[in-house]
Amino acid sequence: PHGREGRRRGGAPATPRADVVSGGAESFPKASRLLRPSEFDRVYRFRRSAAEGALVLYACPRPLPASVAPSPARLGMSVSRRIGNAVARNAWKRRLREAFRVARKRIPAGHDYLVVVRSGAAPGGADGAAKIEGILVALATRIVSRPAYRDAEVPPVLPTKPRRR
Repeated sequence: PHGREGRRRGGAPATPRADVVSGGAESFPKASRLLRPSEFDRVYRFRRSAAEGALVLYACPRPLPASVAPSPARLGMSVSRRIGNAVARNAWKRRLREAFRVARKRIPAGHDYLVVVRSGAAPGGADGAAKIEGILVALATRIVSRPAYRDAEVPPVLPTKPRRR
């Protein structure tokens, strides 16, 4: 309404960020996310994880009928306040979402993944994005390929308690 759309403070035009993908085939829809606390809890209760650097990846197969093809992988993120202020936490979440979007086809399908950030600042630049992407793919493949993972009993999704208002 004031003619300021697409401008930064001080009147300089906003420049599009080359490291951010928007929409299209690289989106991050709700079907690709863990949304409910019960879904996060099920992945934690399955207790299968691998870690590298600042990231810990938990995985849990999604129970589906045998006749149904494996559904795409879903991702949940946990970035604690220990990591830093909101800016630092959101930087990690943006990096993780972007890495998951780019690497989705290389991550084993039919599983739910939960990434926990242990410490440190989010790596910046294209090298940092490629590093996180490689770590996600390597950790997911490592967990899913373990014999104990394939043979384990998958915990059911527990109903969540209704919120009191």
